[in-house]
This record gives sequence, C-alpha cells and structure tokens, in this order.
Amino acid sequence: MTKKIRKAVFPVGGLGTRFLPATKAMPKEMLPVVDKPLIHYAMEEARAAGVEHFIFVTSRGKGALEDHFDRHFELEETLSRRGKTAELEALLGWQPAMGEVSYVRQPEALGLGHAVLCAKHLVGDEPFAVILPDDLVLAEKPCLAQMVDAHAGVGGNLVAVMDVPREHTQRYGVLTPGKAEGALTEVKGLVEKPKPEVAPSTLSVIGRYILESAIFGHLETQERGAGGEIQLTDAMAKMIGEVPFHGFTFDGTRFDCGDKVGFLQANVAFALARPDIGPKLAPFLAETAAKL
Repeated sequence: MTKKIRKAVFPVGGLGTRFLPATKAMPKEMLPVVDKPLIHYAMEEARAAGVEHFIFVTSRGKGALEDHFDRHFELEETLSRRGKTAELEALLGWQPAMGEVSYVRQPEALGLGHAVLCAKHLVGDEPFAVILPDDLVLAEKPCLAQMVDAHAGVGGNLVAVMDVPREHTQRYGVLTPGKAEGALTEVKGLVEKPKPEVAPSTLSVIGRYILESAIFGHLETQERGAGGEIQLTDAMAKMIGEVPFHGFTFDGTRFDCGDKVGFLQANVAFALARPDIGPKLAPFLAETAAKL
C-alpha cells in the first residue's frame, strides 16, 4: 500500500525578476489572478488533494506571503462590525489551522533542488508533494488531486507532464518515455533543459511532483547542474530504477505565470471560468478582439 500524501512543499524563495518593478517589494507569489494570489491557488490545490501540512521554503522579503496565511484580527473585526458577513466568511473559510503551516528559509538561491532539500527536516521519511505556484492549472479536478489518485495505484515518484513544442524543450525537464498506459507514462530517463535537437521527447515536467523521501539523499550529494544550480531533475533521474517512476498527463490547462503573457492569459481564463465575472467579461473581450 502507498502512504497518504500528507505534506506539500512550496518553493517560494525566488526573486521574481521577470515581473520587476511589481515584485521589487512584493513577492511574485502574491501577484493576483483575479482576486487571489498565486500562492493561495497553490495552497487550495494542495488542500483539495488531502494535504495536511503546508511547508513554505522562503527567503528574505517574503513577509507578505507569511502575513497572507496569518490571522488579521483588525480586518476581521472591521468586517464583523460593518455587517460584511459574506466577506468575513470568505476570509476565515480558507485560512490554515494552527500547526498546519511551517516556514523554512533558503539561505542561498541555489535552485529548485536546493529549495526542496531545505524542507528535509520538516518532511521526514514519507512521500510528499512539491507545488510550484508559478504553474497554475485550471481544471475541473485539481491537478494534484488527480496525481494523488494515480499515485495510490503505482507509488514511487510521479511528475505532472505535458507535451510542449520541441523548440521549448530547453525550458523544462524532459522525459525519455517508456511504456504508456492511460495518463501514465513510464520514465526511462530524465534530462534538464535539453536543446531541441537532442531532447529525447517533448513530454516535459511542469511544477507538480510527488516524490519519495529518498530524493533528499540524492540532493545532499548532488553536484550543480544546468545554470550552476542544484537541479531537482538531476536528483530524480538518479532514482530511475530505484522506485516506480511515472509521468502523469493531467486533465486541465496549465498557465506559466512566471511569464507575463502566461500570467495575463491565466487572469483571463480564470475570470471567464467564474460565473460572477465571466458573463460580464466575455462581451468586452469579444469587442476588443474584433477591433484588433
């Protein structure tokens, strides 16, 4: 039997340089998509997958992120006093309970693998999820919940994958695919950011992972890879053959919110999916598109 996925790691120590000057004083994970910050969507997705412990790997200047998941008694009192019951319920309905959230600092920007390694003492000896808030997935059933269901049947390491244009392979970790069955593809090899002409496929990893805790042993001895960073992909590649390893093709649309165009697309898509906003926004978008 596979163990329940109780913990999720959120690597949120990045500087967000692609969104300067907006991210000079505000963490990029706090950029709003419609009316919720990116990190809020990530936490909701983890909670929908049954996660009970939320581990944020932060860095200097991320105080606003921590404040977002803390109680704001003055705001709550003001809403209560003004009779704004719906707003108060919306505020309190998602906030984590005592002990559900932990924060750990990443002292140096040494890559995704290093960020995950910083959470080792909080994860312990059990499988865990990793969610990159920059990757926002619009889906009827949240992406991580789909993965947890699939993981219950196969165990081991499981990564969310999607086909990308071959010219974009050098942005991703790319699979050497093996046997495919339904949404699952056996991982025979894994390479970080290969050039298009040498990429083993176009099946690429996006920011959702379920990993065995043995990954920490590999990360601790991991040499720096692409970009001079400790790459999570390189450590995962060493586990091929040690544990079952599959790519999972999820149902849904992924938006790269680390990119300005992707971020704007996510705002439009998520707004259109909202019954309170979509019908009002759609005519404006249609009129604007007709003028282009």
